[in-house]
This record gives sequence, structure tokens and C-alpha cells, in this order.
Amino acid sequence: MRASLGSEAETAGPPPFENMRLIPAGEFRMGSEDFYPEERPVHRVAVDGFWMDERPVTAAEFRRFVRETGYVTFCERPLDPALYPDADPDLLVPGSLVFRKTGGPVDVRDFRNWWEYVPGAFWKRPEGPGSTINGRDRHPVVQVAYEDAEAYATWAGKELPSEAEWEYAARGGLDGAVFSWGDEHFPDGKPMANSWQGEFPWQNLKLDGYEGTSPVGSFPPNGYGLYDMTGNVWEWTTDYFTMRHPGEVQSPCCIPRNPRVTSDASSSAPGETIPRRVIKGGSHLCAPNYCLRYRPAARQGEALDTSTGHIGFRCIARPNA
Repeated sequence: MRASLGSEAETAGPPPFENMRLIPAGEFRMGSEDFYPEERPVHRVAVDGFWMDERPVTAAEFRRFVRETGYVTFCERPLDPALYPDADPDLLVPGSLVFRKTGGPVDVRDFRNWWEYVPGAFWKRPEGPGSTINGRDRHPVVQVAYEDAEAYATWAGKELPSEAEWEYAARGGLDGAVFSWGDEHFPDGKPMANSWQGEFPWQNLKLDGYEGTSPVGSFPPNGYGLYDMTGNVWEWTTDYFTMRHPGEVQSPCCIPRNPRVTSDASSSAPGETIPRRVIKGGSHLCAPNYCLRYRPAARQGEALDTSTGHIGFRCIARPNA
């Protein structure tokens, strides 16, 4: 049963659900000027307090949701050919995107070198027919599209975070730090997140001990007690994607509070019509030679009709929601 959050999360007492952490209200500098263009410009943002899941939603938790509701995920449903006029008819069947490690160096400008649409891939068979989540109950659920994450959150009595809420929580109180644990990539030579070590997409040295997803909580939490906020799997947020952040305001009185991008105008990728939402945090496939995005400021736009083997989610609970 959900507990009352009261007028402010900071005075709410115990968490509204098990395994949630309090994220106190505050201000922070959102974005980064040092990495990818879509992270710019840095701008101040204020966020109200809220509760956040300690860990990404696991395969076991999602299995319970499906068993209790009979929910069918987006990538298990038939596809409408009218929405994909240029698609190969043989691929207009339920399925999802699966990563395939290459046999050697490839052109990293073309994601088709390592992503394959696999008929029959879905959350219970994340690599396609013949694969299983048996033994991976504590791994993050993957192969979930945005509406799947939203459906789970509604069933659980929670919500999905906005981009600003997610980034603020991921920073763990370290305003302006490169990573969720500080500025050093491997402090004392220790990996702090599940990412790709080696040359992507063919050479994974597995210095962190994992190839693929890892059980949630395998790496140290950030300053707010949250695990896997970067690395392991990307996570859905509610904001529609924009190519740049809004500019910094000059007056302290006008700092945006709880900003959200609620319009899908211009969120689609060039030449496409499907709107995109922001995903955050990077994944086990992020490597410095290709995608140094296991950082709080990092962001990408993901089409609403897309599920992959490296995107998951976690939920929040807001005061008085």
C-alpha cells in the first residue's frame, strides 16, 4: 500500500514503496559543454523532491506485471505496414532490435553493422528465439518500448521521471561532475558502471566483469543511494527529444522549475515521422571510442516504436501524485 508523501517529499517519512530513495529538492546545472552537441548548453534547473526506485525495473518485476495484467508489449504485437512503407515485408512481424558483436573493426557511423531486427525477440526472449531470461531475474528488463514502461509505471502506482528529474537524481549531489561518482573515469582502477571496455563493437575486454547486462546493484550506488544510473541499460524519460537544451536564464528568479518537453514537434529524426523521447544513462554497449554516454548529462532520442536489448527504465513517485 502506498504511503502519503505529504506536501513535500523531504518530510514524507518512509518511502511510498519498497526500495525507493528520497531525492531532495534542489537546483543543479543540467547538461554539459564538453561532450556531445545535444547536451548543450549547460543551464540551471530547479527540481522538487521526489522518490526514485533504487534500481532499474528487473526482469522478475516485469514478469509479475505481465502475469497479473496479461499485458502484451509493443514488440509482441503485429506491425501496421502503413506506418513502415519502406520496410522489408519479411521484417513486418513482431520482433525487436538485438545487438550482434562484430568479428572485427567496422564503420561505427553505421549502426546497422551491429544492430539486427530479430523476429520473435521480446522481453522474455531478449536475444530472440532460443534465448531466455531464466537466471537473469535480477537483470534489468529490456526490449521495452516507451509505452511498455509507462504501462508498468501506471500498474505500480508510480510514474516515469522527466529528463531533469532523472539527470538531477543521477548526479547524486555532485553538481557538474562528469560521472555519477565524480570526475575520474576509473577511480583507483575500479570500474564504477557496466560499460564497454575495448574497441566497440568487436572487442570487449570485460574489465568490469560483464558482457551484456549485469544484475542490478552490481556496482556502487551514487550519492543518493541509486544503483545503475549510468551504464547497464539506457532508461526512458517522459520528455520529447530536442537537439539542444534551452539557454541559460540570466535572472535567478527565472530558473526553470521541473521543466518538461511535452510537445513532440521536431522530436522525430530527420526523414522519419515517429516521435522520440529522451533516454538517459548509457548502457553496457557504451564505449569511449564510440559512445561515452554513461554520464548523467548524456542523452539520446529514441523512437516511441523502438525497443532494444539495452533499454530499460525505472520509476519515481512525486509528492501528492
